[in-house]
Amino acid sequence: MAERPAVNASPLIYLAGTDFLSLLQIAGPEIVVPGPVAEEIRAGGTADAAVQALESTPWLTVVEGPAVPAAIQAWDLGNGEASVLAWAHAAPGTMAILDDLAARRCAATLRIPVRGTLGLVLAAKQRGQIPAARPVLEILRGSGMYLSDPVLNKALALVGE
Repeated sequence: MAERPAVNASPLIYLAGTDFLSLLQIAGPEIVVPGPVAEEIRAGGTADAAVQALESTPWLTVVEGPAVPAAIQAWDLGNGEASVLAWAHAAPGTMAILDDLAARRCAATLRIPVRGTLGLVLAAKQRGQIPAARPVLEILRGSGMYLSDPVLNKALALVGE
């Protein structure tokens, strides 16, 4: 049975910092933040938008997840990525929300469903929750999220932009 989706730091940081935090709920009404991810976010200090979101958003739940299995440890990922994947791995069908390419490759190998920040924005456009994806993605890029022009253009074509 699928569990609540788990989010890594970068999607949470980018979406909270640009006032698009609610797009995380496309993955589910309640989102899990594994302990190592929460620690990484809290290192930003109390004035950080992601820290404030973590402390004040009732549908973001900090959890101490399961131990990271050897199959994930072998990928030598960061603690946050590994904890998100461990959470999703423990309950087949559970989504991992992360952007890191190595973590996404690990997820694919283990058949863990993944969605990144880009995918959340595209889904929001497809569901009519935002009128256009391009302005949101440009704001995210402006906040520091890396998204190459070819990837951006290919993604926008998928949603008719």
